[in-house]
Amino acid sequence: MGRKGDRTRVYAGMLLGVTALCTLTLLLAAGDSAIRAFAQQGAQATAAPGPLRGMTVAVDAGHGGYDGGAVGRVSGVPEKGLNLDVARRVERLLRAQGADVVMTRTGDYALCDENPPIRRKLQDMQRRAALIRMNEADVVLSIHMNEYAGRSESGPQVFYREQCQAGRLLAGAIQGAMIEGLKPSKNRPALGGDYYILTLGVPSALVECGFLSNREEEQKLLQEAYREQVAQSIVQGLLDWQTLNGEKPEPLPAVDRSDEPTGE
Repeated sequence: MGRKGDRTRVYAGMLLGVTALCTLTLLLAAGDSAIRAFAQQGAQATAAPGPLRGMTVAVDAGHGGYDGGAVGRVSGVPEKGLNLDVARRVERLLRAQGADVVMTRTGDYALCDENPPIRRKLQDMQRRAALIRMNEADVVLSIHMNEYAGRSESGPQVFYREQCQAGRLLAGAIQGAMIEGLKPSKNRPALGGDYYILTLGVPSALVECGFLSNREEEQKLLQEAYREQVAQSIVQGLLDWQTLNGEKPEPLPAVDRSDEPTGE
């Protein structure tokens, strides 16, 4: 019995090894994006009990890789890393509230090939949208940092899809929570805007966490403690939206962007 049991364990180990090798081969053939998606799925933790249980939230860290985004006026720090840091904090807080979370990126990379047949930015956005749709997200939160030619502009600014009442309510709740939680010197209203990530047919908000072109606000955004406050305010806004009384309006249908210009 002992030898037979040893042989059984050896065969089982060989079978598992072959299975793992086949999976790896398939993923390598599919490319980097498939590997990242596989890794993200494996890393997703079981949602905790909480008020957001049953909700899938897509958290989109803007820019990444070749696309650094806005740059700190004093520090020269690109927004891409700050976006990802805030997004990961939002992810942690959302999971603690029971939500399932889909991250469009988890590191410093863009979701496009090095030399795609279309514009890199367009392919990057198409792949973010595909990831969000594939995971059937109920809400989209896109995290960014702002900049302006002048240095006086400051304060968080939340955008929603123009004419979309579902997005307007979500963005308004997040804007209110950020004003309450961050106490900015300038209180801005949520605004409608034309952004690709907001046109996927679900309630969506694009959150500009602050202005890297403003010296004082840049210094705040470079501090971990402040970025944690930003993340807490964003999640509180989502919670406030979730508990709004009355039936929420339906979001506008997704936009067909198949005719999007593909050249540089």
